Amino acid sequence: MIEFSVRGANVVVVGAARSGVGAARLLAGRGAHVTLTEQRREVAAEVRRLTDDGVELELGRHDPETMTRADLVVLSPGVPPTLAVLDVARNHGAPVISEIELASRWLRGRIVAVTGTKGKSTTTVLLGRMLEAGGRSALIGGNVGTALSTQVEHSTPDAIHVVEVSSFQLELTTTFRPWISVFLNLHADHLDRHDRPEAYAAAKARIFANQGPSDTLVVNADDPDVLSLTRGSRASRVAYAVTAPLEDGVVVDGDVIVRRTPNGAEPLVPLSAVHLLGDHLLSDVVAATAVAHRVGVSAGAMTAAVDRFPGLEHALEPVGEVAGVRFINDSKATNVEAARRALESCGRQLVVIMGGRFKGGDLGALAPLLASRADAVVVLGEARDRILDAYGAVVRVVEVESLRDAVSVAYGLASHGGTVLLAPACASLDMFEDYAERGRLFKQAVGRLREDVRTRARTS
Repeated sequence: MIEFSVRGANVVVVGAARSGVGAARLLAGRGAHVTLTEQRREVAAEVRRLTDDGVELELGRHDPETMTRADLVVLSPGVPPTLAVLDVARNHGAPVISEIELASRWLRGRIVAVTGTKGKSTTTVLLGRMLEAGGRSALIGGNVGTALSTQVEHSTPDAIHVVEVSSFQLELTTTFRPWISVFLNLHADHLDRHDRPEAYAAAKARIFANQGPSDTLVVNADDPDVLSLTRGSRASRVAYAVTAPLEDGVVVDGDVIVRRTPNGAEPLVPLSAVHLLGDHLLSDVVAATAVAHRVGVSAGAMTAAVDRFPGLEHALEPVGEVAGVRFINDSKATNVEAARRALESCGRQLVVIMGGRFKGGDLGALAPLLASRADAVVVLGEARDRILDAYGAVVRVVEVESLRDAVSVAYGLASHGGTVLLAPACASLDMFEDYAERGRLFKQAVGRLREDVRTRARTS
């Protein structure tokens, strides 16, 4: 917590999604004159209710005149910092910061921040469950759960804020300083927003930029890009790995996760307690274990939390079977690397549903996996032509117009004992509100298909 007051200040919050709403309400409660601007004219009732807190709404535009009066601008993560109207505020001397930067200045508890290209949500939620099992006061939020701004009024000195942070949230931080930061992995992503991989990596590196020797940086020793990027950190370092032969760190040793030191190994979590699909999710479990051990959670509490953890919705989520065909929802696989991990986790005889809004990366890298594991690819959305060009020579590619059609067509293409896998390798915003809506609609379509198949079986 730092000395920071907005009482009487004119603050503009840009973007009326979850983080923007939380920031606007927090700022109004702290005495600021708040204007919330949103490009859309139609907004949720929750946004309109902000007027009860004294927040002025500016809908359908971002007015440059509003920016000339701003003492501070708070940007929602979905709004790019290159938005032209923000230069008006900057030219008038107003700082532009992210919502997590704002909220972190008022937190009384300690911050454990988790970033990486993939695995952030799983690691964040599981770590929160481990801390709760160990008797700690854990608040989960950021890019998953509740906006960090909504936690400020509940923050106490003994609270641990377990925060998932994305590159969008990190790139406009200036004082954000986690007690413990966790860097899971690094692969090219969001190149539709960050113009090059180096800019994406630089945004991610903000997670440890303000840490000092009294803080801790937990790093994935299996990822050479993470090790290279974090080499200059001043924080104390804890390494973890699934495959790297660490002499000092949290590692998988046979059938147990252990804390290894030159003096021996302390057993922490048996692998028999892990019930998640996919080897890459084991890496997330090891990461959470490394942090929980650093905090002082007992091995028994960690194991109990892992054993009770079913995984997250939309992350390699089993959706059941329909007449011998398995369905898996990995709507969170919004980039090429995530899709690769999904393909490697789900065996062979796959029919893969792909497509959406392409975020950049090398689609061709998946061609060998699809050639060896997939019977077909069903494609929809903006990226359909790009995906057809990338894979049409190695696997059958079928185009459809809707997700419901994709499920039906994929089922028809699947063999008995095979798997229909939703692993889009793309963002969802061309057709859906977010990846969660895409995942929910996928599951609904599978449910309808199941009923249709049962009905046909009864009437045949």
